[in-house]
Parts: sequence; structure tokens; C-alpha cells
Amino acid sequence: MKIRKELWFGFGLMGLILVAVLGMVLSTETMTNGHYGLLMLSLVVVAIMLGFPTAFTLMGMGMLFAFFAYHSGGQTSAGAINQTLDLMVQRAFSVMSNDVLISIPLFVFMGYLVERANLIEKLFHSLHLALSRVPGSLAVATLVTCAVFATATGIVGAVVTLMGLLAMPQMLRAGYDVRLTAGSITAGGCLGILIPPSVLLIVYGATAGVSVVKLYAGAFFPGIMLAGLYIVYVIIVAKVRPDMAPPLSAEQRRVPIPALLQKIGATGDGWALGGLLKALKGQRNHGVPTGYMLRQLAVVMLPALLFAAVSLASYQSVTRVEQVETFEGLSSLNSDSASSAEDSPAEGGLAEPPAEDSGGLAEPPAGNGDALQAPAGSDAVAEPPGADTVAEPPGSETVAEPAAAQAPAGEATGDLSLPPGSAPATSAPAGATSQPAPTGYWIGFGVGAAALALFYGILSYTRLEVFKMLLSSFFPLMVLILFVLGSIVFGLATPTEAAAVGALGGFLLAIAYKQLTLSVVTESVFLTAKTSAMVCWLFVGSAIFSAAFALLGGQALVEEWVLGMNLTKTEFLILSQVIIFILGWPLEWTEIIVIFMPIFIPLLDNFGVDPLFFGLLVALNLQTAFLSPPVAMSAFYLKGVAPRHVTLNQIFAGMLPFMGIQVIAIVLLYLFPQIGMWLPEVLYK
Repeated sequence: MKIRKELWFGFGLMGLILVAVLGMVLSTETMTNGHYGLLMLSLVVVAIMLGFPTAFTLMGMGMLFAFFAYHSGGQTSAGAINQTLDLMVQRAFSVMSNDVLISIPLFVFMGYLVERANLIEKLFHSLHLALSRVPGSLAVATLVTCAVFATATGIVGAVVTLMGLLAMPQMLRAGYDVRLTAGSITAGGCLGILIPPSVLLIVYGATAGVSVVKLYAGAFFPGIMLAGLYIVYVIIVAKVRPDMAPPLSAEQRRVPIPALLQKIGATGDGWALGGLLKALKGQRNHGVPTGYMLRQLAVVMLPALLFAAVSLASYQSVTRVEQVETFEGLSSLNSDSASSAEDSPAEGGLAEPPAEDSGGLAEPPAGNGDALQAPAGSDAVAEPPGADTVAEPPGSETVAEPAAAQAPAGEATGDLSLPPGSAPATSAPAGATSQPAPTGYWIGFGVGAAALALFYGILSYTRLEVFKMLLSSFFPLMVLILFVLGSIVFGLATPTEAAAVGALGGFLLAIAYKQLTLSVVTESVFLTAKTSAMVCWLFVGSAIFSAAFALLGGQALVEEWVLGMNLTKTEFLILSQVIIFILGWPLEWTEIIVIFMPIFIPLLDNFGVDPLFFGLLVALNLQTAFLSPPVAMSAFYLKGVAPRHVTLNQIFAGMLPFMGIQVIAIVLLYLFPQIGMWLPEVLYK
């Protein structure tokens, strides 16, 4: 019965589209090619909702309407067919020659390898123990796990399915509400399409012609903001309604202490650092091997060593003096040929006074400022007798020479000088290679030292065991993500090169966790090829569809309609985001990007909207494509692995509050655009 209601909803939506198209046809006295373009757009949406493959629907509709556009322009049938086939080949070739798309299979391959390294179970277990005292700890741990794992894999279906198998039974056994459980898993699993490295951002960048590197930098903080809003919502619900997210019992928070540590008197609440140092003295380790004790102590000291390394590297960076380039080399441009400069002045530059026997202008005699000619009978330039410098004319001592026009001491008179009004660049004092560290460094150092002292002050043996769990599950993924993102954001590698590094990192993780087998590699390669082929065919279909839409004049008609509304920038952004939000109900994000972004992007210049900022709004908005019925794929992923008593309506009801949070995130990003634009502006001025 419930599936029947969903079908009725889908058919009703398609009926509304067809009625709108029919109304457009009947209200138009003369159907132009632009109206046929809008008809093609409507038919594509209906065909996709009926279940036809998106890529081939786009290609088929595009070729049919492209033939119609060419034929209506006066071409013969044979000529229109040839031009349509040429268009198809050219568009397919342009897509396949796009270098940005190479990163997609590499990132997808990295994701499948990380997924098969079985890290998610260890990650969830360690995080829920680390956050055990936080209200709604299981839901918070679920969201953090989804955010980290979705970032590393970028595969929404895999994350939702695995967390449905792992976290949902534990949350339901702990008494969590079904709707809150389902909403946390589905919303957290969708974060992978926003937080870099995201395939969605690559697809948008390739479609809109925006730098993927800048998109990654811009989407970093909005992604963290959205995940933070999810966590805040769960904590508030757990505080206001404890029955929906009851706290964990003492038994559920218990962490077993290893037997060797128990031999030295370790208890759950005991101070780990003091106990380990005390146990190393003499024979007081109670038969525990010294090597084991040293290994435990090394794990304890890892944060201190990391803090020391980061502090030292930061200190060297902020105290290093950069050598400022001066203009001395520019002022003596012809010094290499000083001996011949008098004979052959540089072409196009200032010429030196003619040399001896040239009959040129003569220098005035010493002490005679009125004479401007050389002595009689002299062909050479006469130097003032006994004078080393040219005398100033009377009264000139009151005229100050501009500082910018003075040549540096020791320079030849004929050397080139700086442009008027500019001052020579200053450099650090000779021999100075360092400078005092700024106040900001010492403030950061003090805050970090205080946090480190607090960490060691509260480090019990229980927390030490949780820390060791995080070391084996959370930190390897974070290191992989930071290496991939850091190399992209800081300009060390292109997205394609960073994706290759990520694929190698996925291999190394699978090897480290002893999960790299021939079957794992074979399955990962097959799924990567399948996903990459789907994305590439979508691009080809989108390119053909967009070309046919432009040939029919549909883009011009849409632009004329939007501009005729006399919208402001704010009104245009609201209209576009509302349209994308509504499109997220029947369509997936791939279809929205490849079909509708080529329609919106040309309109941005008319309203002064940065395509980068627009892409961040779209990426936040397209989270709804996975959470909004009836095509909310994450709901169907979760339903496939959920217990039988969990209904699809309960899953949909649980996702609705998180959709509201997404709308709030979009509003915050619009009101405070620096959330997304600050990092790209700082890194890529």
C-alpha cells in the first residue's frame, strides 16, 4: 500500500509536468524552436522518472531534437542527419578529452579500496567510546563516522549500507528512536558528496568551467558546518527528549584494560602517564616486559612529539626572513658590456654621451655655469679641470632632488634608474636570516601547550585504550584525507595527481589491514569501471542534450524569461535554489548537474554571481537529492539492510528534519559567503 502511494505521488508529479507543457503549447499562438526546446526538457524529466536510463535518454532526446533543429533550418534530411552525427561525435570527443575527468575513476577506486579495508567497524566502535559521555553519543558517533568515511570514499550507497548494518542495530538496542536513527545514518552518509574530495564537485567544475581546486577549498568549511549542524541537532534532541536518545549505560561505556597493564595496577580511572613512568623503575613492573612498557609509553608520548614537531616547523616558518628582491640588477643592465657601451648604446634605451672624438656635446668648464659649449678647437668632451663632480648652478641648494630620482651610491651616471615616483625595494639587514616570532604564534603555542597539558592530565588508562583504538582506525583515514586534500588545496598536485596518491593510499591501507586480496582488487576495479562509465556517459549525453537545447534556442528563451522578470541578485539566487530544491525530489544530483547547470550557468554573469559561490550553494542544496522522496536513494539503501519493523515512511520522516538543517545551512552560506569563499581567497589570491 505504501509503495502504491509513492507511485501515485510520482505519477501525479509527472502529470503536473505534462499539464504544464500542454498549457504552454495551448497558450502559445506560434510554437517556436525555443518552445520545442522546453518541450524536450520536460519530456526528458518525465522519461527519467519513468525509469529510463538517464544517459541514453539524454542522448536519444538530444539527437532527435538536434535533427529537428537542423532540418527546420532549411537542411535536407541527409544533411541534417550528417550534422547531427557530427555533433554527437564532436561532443563525445570533447568530453573524453577533458583531463579533469581522469580524477573520477581514481577517487572512486580509492573509495572502494578503503571501503573493503573494513575500517568502518573499528572507526565507529572507537568513536562511540570516545564520545560516550556526549548526549546522543551513538548518533553523534554515527554522524562523525559517516562524515569521515564518506569523505574517504565518496560513495553514498556504500556508507549508508555499511552504517545501516553496523550502527542501526546498536542504536535500536540502546533505545534510540527509529526516525532519529534513520535520519542520522542517511544524512551522515550523504556528506561525502559535499566534503572534498567529492565527485560532485568534479562534475560541477567540469560542467561550469570552474577550478576544481577552488571548489575543494571552498566546500571544506561548508561541509564541516553542515556536519556540525547535524551534531548540534542530535545533541539538542538528546537533551530535550532523552527517550529518543537515551545515554549509554556504564556497561556500554566500559573499555577492557589489557592484562599486562592490570599487572602493574592499572585501573580504568588511573593516571596512565604517571603509572607507566612509575612502573618503569627497577623491578616494580611486576614481570611485565620492559619493551611492552616502552611501547605503551611511546603511544602516550605521540601527541607531545607531534606538537613539538608542528611547533618547531611553524616557528621556523614565521621567523624565517625572506630575501627581498632589489632593483640593483636592473639599474646596471648593461654592466656586462660596460667596455663597449660607449661605442654601441643599447637599442631602444637611453644613449650615453658620445665618446672622445665624436664631436658631441661638451661638459661645461669648471666654475663657469654659463658656458655650454666645449673649448674652442676641441672636438672632445672637456672635463672640468680638477673637478670630480659637476658643480651645481647658483641657488640650487634650495631645490631638493626627489628621493626616487637619486641613484644609489656608487652607481655609474649612465645606469638605468627606477621609474619616477617609485622607491627601491628594501631588503633585510646584511646577515639577518631570522626575525622574532609574532605574537600570534606565541598565543597559538600557549593554547596548544595548555590543551596538551589538559590531555595528559585527564589521560586515564580507559582513555589510553580508546586513544589506541583511534590510532588504528580514525587517524589512518584522516592522514589519507589530509594528504589528498592538502596536496590539492596547497597547489602541490592537481586533482588527478592527488587522486592517484589517494588510490595508492587506499592500496596501502588495505595492505596494512590485511584485506588486499585478488578478489578485493578485482571487485574494486569492476565497480570503478562501472561507476566511471556511468559518469562519462552522463557527460556525453548531457553535452549532446545541451547542444540540441542551444540549437533550438531554449537557452535564449529561458534567459529572456528570467531577465524579463527584473529580478535582483538575491531574488535570482532564491529562485534558482528553490528550483534545484524541487528538482531534488524526483531527480538525482547527477541528472540535476548535467541537465540544468548548463541552463543556469550562462545566467550568472547577468546577475553578478560568482560561479564558484553558486557551485557551493548548489552542492549544499543537492544534499536534498539523496534525502527527498520519492527518489531518495539513501532511504532505499537503508531500507534494504534495516530490520523488518523499520518502514520506509519512518525513514522518510527521520530524514525531514535533516533536510530542514540543509536549508538552514544554505541560508547561512548565503548570508555569510566567507564561510565558503574565505579559504579560496586566502590560498589563491
